[in-house]
Formats: sequence, structure tokens, C-alpha cells
Amino acid sequence: MAVAPLPTAPAPVAPGTASAAPVLSLRGIVKCFPGVRALDGVSLDVRPGEVHVLLGENGAGKSTLINVIAGTFAADAGDYLIDGMPAGALTPQRARALGICPVFQEFSLAPNLTVEDNLFLGREPRRLGFLDRRAMRAEARRIIADLGFDLDPARTVATLSRAHQQMAEIAKALLAEPRVLILDEPTASLTESETEKLFGLIERLRAEGVAIIYVSHRMPEIRRLGDRITVLRDGRHVRTLPMAGVTEEALVELMTGRKVEVLFPHIQHRPGEAALELRGLTTADRSVQGADFVARRGEITGIAGLVGCGKSELVRAAYGLCPLEGGEVRLFGETFRHPSPARALRQGLCYFPSDRVAEGLALERPIRENASMAALDEAAIARGGVLRRAGERGLIQRTVERLALRPAHIERPVGALSGGNRQKVVLARGLVRDTQVFLFDEPTVGIDVGAKADLYAVLKELAEGGAAIVLVSSELPEVLHLSNRVYVMHRSRMIAELSGADLTEQAILSCFFAETGDGRTGREGVAS
Repeated sequence: MAVAPLPTAPAPVAPGTASAAPVLSLRGIVKCFPGVRALDGVSLDVRPGEVHVLLGENGAGKSTLINVIAGTFAADAGDYLIDGMPAGALTPQRARALGICPVFQEFSLAPNLTVEDNLFLGREPRRLGFLDRRAMRAEARRIIADLGFDLDPARTVATLSRAHQQMAEIAKALLAEPRVLILDEPTASLTESETEKLFGLIERLRAEGVAIIYVSHRMPEIRRLGDRITVLRDGRHVRTLPMAGVTEEALVELMTGRKVEVLFPHIQHRPGEAALELRGLTTADRSVQGADFVARRGEITGIAGLVGCGKSELVRAAYGLCPLEGGEVRLFGETFRHPSPARALRQGLCYFPSDRVAEGLALERPIRENASMAALDEAAIARGGVLRRAGERGLIQRTVERLALRPAHIERPVGALSGGNRQKVVLARGLVRDTQVFLFDEPTVGIDVGAKADLYAVLKELAEGGAAIVLVSSELPEVLHLSNRVYVMHRSRMIAELSGADLTEQAILSCFFAETGDGRTGREGVAS
């Protein structure tokens, strides 16, 4: 197939105005995968100087659409126009040459290379036939400083936190001077101050006439940034409308096709015996110091705190993923010596990691294997060391149907699922065993309102059924509405336990913003 020439840009127009001609137009885009029609006649216009929000439940087609825009997937039907001219056969490289720069939720960085190398990968500057390291270094430092990110260009990507990897992805996209910038859940791993820097950058790019496609499930972000919003449902275009004046309730109804009166269910907490106790717990890396904590049967116990406060490390240590320096872990009144994931599972304790891709799932393997991998010693799945395929299939099928996983085809690779459905597969792993203590670490990161409602319904069922649930979350409304008691961590220490009338947003925030020993306040990473 002949490759169309790069379109010539039209005369400049006032960015962000209704009269501005679209820089990118999609008409009737169709994309099919085996057994799935992911996009069914989707149309979209994006104008220069606007933030166009793409909204929909997980599985609605957002990821497929931005992959079509970025040239990763070829559309099966429909028209793709840049400045009103056909874009021709697109590849990721050609899309970047057209000024279309995506920042995907799943990073595309080479882990063994430095940040600097990743920024210039495939477009390395040369001088006299040799790699111009000096120019690369200077330009990398310039773009990172311009963004205001705390990022060392000489660091190897594999040694970076997820937040710093997110910064590297954003810097990489902006180095190409995009005309269309795609941001897919860009704040999922950023602290509050880093998020504010990103928002300032978005405002600046909008003023410069860059068209921005913004994908997020966070309503405050959408309201703050969006000019227009396009809602997808089940692979179809539902509606495009101005952000001004639209209510959250209307957006949820457009996304789900149903009215959602209350997102958070009412949970009948009936606290019983102590299921998990931590006494003076200190990790070897000192990310947790002297923590005391109790989770009881029949209730959800929340853990709140700023990014880096130690809340995630606390539950990882209880599960045996972080070495201990001191303290004690007790399960159902008995000392749990030398915690390890295998022993924890046998004792009825299951942990659900915040990073589903890196730690939770084998993306190339089917749903069935991912859901059953922690239960291969269960009689329903194996007997005498031999896997019982029929028993495994039956158990996993019943479990994913209970979780409303869509579609519930258990032989489908997990990598083909949306974020919300991936989280349900991780959750299924704990439900196929006799699990009595559930440790959830940021369970709703990157999932939509419909998938959140499904997850909350499962948490309600488990708590009211007598399980002990520990909920680590950076989303204050989530912690406040679901938890019976909330512990607050600050700078590696447990500083408060709140319940009843004392459990308020103001009380939690007062702990977040309390002065530390060095006179600073902790304002990093608040999600409200």
C-alpha cells in the first residue's frame, strides 16, 4: 500500500475555539478483534488548543481508539483525517512524524536504558556520524527542567518509581513537540504537587495550540481541564458535549446506560475477632517503623496516608513481601512467624497489589490460569499433584461470573482485558481459596466508575460475610465511605486511628498536614 505524504498544515486558527478546524478527525472507525467488535462506527474531532476528554467504562473502547489514533492498531473501516486530509497507512513512527504523541497508561520505556536514552530512542541526534551524547544530555535536562519534574536523566529506568517512569513518558512525548498529545490516565502514579505541575503544563500547551486527548476516570480532573467530552459505551460513540454545565450524574448515566444514584454501598459492619494484628512492626528498609494495627472480621479497615508514607509497605510486610527488622505479625491470635506469600495463602491471607501488570498478572496467559495460579493446592483444582482441568474451569467460570467480568471467556488472554476486568481477575485469585483476610492495595487505580461499583459490591459482600478487609487507598472518598475504621500513616509511622464521629475528611487531612519533626508539612500525594 502506498504511503500518503505528510499533510500540509492549514493556516493558523485561534486555538480552542468552536470555529477552529479540527486537527484530527475520525469518521465511522471500526476495529475488530477475534470475537470482539471493539469499536463500532466511532467518530471524533479534536481541535487545536482544546483538551478533549475521552470517557467511558473499562471495555468501552477508549484504549482501542487511542491505539488507532497513535497508529498502533489499523482501523478495519472508517476515515482518519489530519487537517482534513487522509492520513494514509499509519504506523507509530509515522503517527509521531505527524505530531501525534501518546503517553499510554502502560509505559513503553526500555527498562535497562537510562531516562536520557529512552527520551531519544529511535531519534538519536548524531554529529559527524557518531551519537551526540552532549546534545542528548543538554536537551534531556532542558525538557525535564521545563516540565519541573524531579527526574535524573542519567538514572536507569528500571530503578525508577512508577511516578518517575510516568514523568519520563511525558517528557519523551513532549520532546517530539506534539500537535496532538494523548494522555491516558496520566496522574494515576503522580503526587498532588506533580499533578499540579502536569496541569500547569497542560494549560500552557493548550494556550500554544496543542490538541490534547485526555483519558481519565477522575471527575475533578475532567472538570478542571476539559473543554469537550466524548463518551463511549460498548465500543460506540454515545455523545460529544461541552464540559461546561454537564453534571457528574449525567456523565455516569451516559457511560453506563443506567442511573447510578449511589456509588458507595451501605455496608453493615459487624466487627468480630481480631484477624490480623501488627505489633511494633518495623521493616528492614525502615519504610514502616513501630506500627500497631488491627483488622477484625466483619469490617473494612482503611489505611490512609500520603504517597510514600509506608501504607503500601505495611500490608506487603504482613504478606511477607518486605523483610522485617522487628515487631510481630499475628493471624487469628497466633504469631505468624517468618511471613511469606505461600504461607500467608495457606493461612487464609491474600494480598492484591497496586501494580496489576508488574506484580499481579501474567498478561500472555488466559484468565483461567491467572485466577487459579494461587489455588493449585486446592482439592477442587488438583488432586494427588495432578491438575483437574474440568474442576479448574468450573471453579474459575463461576468465580468470574460472580465478579461480573465482561466478557466472561476464561480462555481469553488477560492482556486483552481492560483495567477494571484485569482487577477482577486479580480478585478472583483470592475468591477461589478459603480466604478470610483480604489486603487490597490501591484496588481502584485506573478503573472506571462501573468497575468500581462492581468491586465495592464485592467488598460489601465479603465484609458482611465475616471476612476481614484491609483497604489501602489514596482516594479519600473511598476510604471514608467504605471503612468502619481508618488508620492514618505519616512518614513511616502509624499516627492515628479514627472511627465513628471522629472519622471525617477533615480529621484525616489534619493528620496529612501535621508538621513533621523537621518543620515541613506533608502535602504530597493527596487524592480527594
